[in-house]
Amino acid sequence: MMFHPNSAAIITGAASGIGFSIAKRLAGEHVQLALLDQNIDQLNAVARSLNTAYKTYQVNVTDESQVKSTVDQIVNDFGQIHILINSAGITGKTNIKSHLVDSENLDLVFGINFKGSFLMAKYVLPNMIHHQYGRILHIASIAGKEGNAGMLAYSASKAAVIGMTKVQGKEYAETGITINAIAPAVIQTALVDNMPPEQVRYMTDKIPMRRCGTLEEIADMVAFIVSKENSFTTGFTFDMSGGRAVY
Repeated sequence: MMFHPNSAAIITGAASGIGFSIAKRLAGEHVQLALLDQNIDQLNAVARSLNTAYKTYQVNVTDESQVKSTVDQIVNDFGQIHILINSAGITGKTNIKSHLVDSENLDLVFGINFKGSFLMAKYVLPNMIHHQYGRILHIASIAGKEGNAGMLAYSASKAAVIGMTKVQGKEYAETGITINAIAPAVIQTALVDNMPPEQVRYMTDKIPMRRCGTLEEIADMVAFIVSKENSFTTGFTFDMSGGRAVY
């Protein structure tokens, strides 16, 4: 993949799962990493294995003042921000019909999955606009396209992320910045391991390949999306669904 010399990437939710897998993949491309997570101890522990320059930051992506001050610190530490990957996310309570969803859980899931991605982009974009270059990737989900029964909060929050991606891609199309999303089906992570088995079966039964995607597969696709080569696609949601989504 092609990246600017001394490229710097912000990755949220970097302490585990998809976020850390992306960090490992970009480290292999010698991209400098600003790694964000609420669990700073776990983040520091796993980051030691990365073969690239990095700094870690503890942040709650739903807290606007924290996001702003953290991005300000990253700009001070790295200068130009070339890449933002919004990987922080939660499923919230699952296997629950809509009339039983409680508002507190709905707010929590939307806060992290949608508002967190919005806030990170809000405060990173001015740096990218100034340099007339940037790659922003929001991690959405196939649930945001098709809806998963029993996962109202998650599905709706990821649909909101897809909607935001379409808007932002158009808004910044003439600035050298591409803003895209990726919609994985089930990826084998600790998040999935902790879900009720019937919920996982419901999702994998819909995948023609009859399996979960791997962390390595999604990290490889992400590396392309945020590379210099991906220069004429914006506002788009890339699928990674084992044949589930073909549109």
